[in-house]
Amino acid sequence: MIPKETGIPEGITIDKNDNLWIPQRGGFGVYCYNPYTGQLIARVSVPVPNPTSCTFGGENLDTLFITTSRYGLTEEELAKYPLSGSIFASKIAPVGVKAFYFGRINY
Repeated sequence: MIPKETGIPEGITIDKNDNLWIPQRGGFGVYCYNPYTGQLIARVSVPVPNPTSCTFGGENLDTLFITTSRYGLTEEELAKYPLSGSIFASKIAPVGVKAFYFGRINY
């Protein structure tokens, strides 16, 4: 169970070890959990309150890309967190898994 004080879970991705990477709205970061034990393994902080989604990318799938939101923030909050709505990238040790393509490929 995700502790209420760390924010509301948003988009999610998985790494090659099956760990869940979950941006948490109001939590200023992406939290990594072991899905079998629920243990918090890692956290990637961002300088904005509302991360919304994340995915692994880069040549070696070792960069975590994190989208964030400005929606619902007051003018004061936007002044305090001017990077809200930005996309952040963080090089991390765990790597993601290659995405599967579900659809028709047109050559």
